[in-house]
Amino acid sequence: VGRFFASLERFRQATNRKAIDEAYIAYSDMSLHFDRYLRVGGLYTFYDDNVTLEPYYAGNENSLVYADPKKDPALVRDLIVLIQGPEKGKTGIVIGLYMDGSDACAVKLDRTKGIREIRVVPRSWAAKRLGEQDP
Repeated sequence: VGRFFASLERFRQATNRKAIDEAYIAYSDMSLHFDRYLRVGGLYTFYDDNVTLEPYYAGNENSLVYADPKKDPALVRDLIVLIQGPEKGKTGIVIGLYMDGSDACAVKLDRTKGIREIRVVPRSWAAKRLGEQDP
């Protein structure tokens, strides 16, 4: 809980300074720490027993439609699809870019079983979605 409140204080300071990038990072950290608090406390209403979704896309990589993350990387507020990792194929929105040299971004995944989980993933895993999007 302490990390959440530290992030909240960083968010408050960033908004007072009108530092938008710092505010995005602080918001991302607040969301991440709250998500972890719910998970560790057993407060989620479901348990996702899928270890990884990658086998479902083996041989079907063309079913995901996205922009090349190296040529057109996702920025804050871009709708994305995860193209690697255990949540491959899940969609969401970028809520923060970490500028600490880790080349990571915070992603709020779309609603699954009533919950929107937060993940920190390498930027190369988060690709902009292409085509028509649901509202």
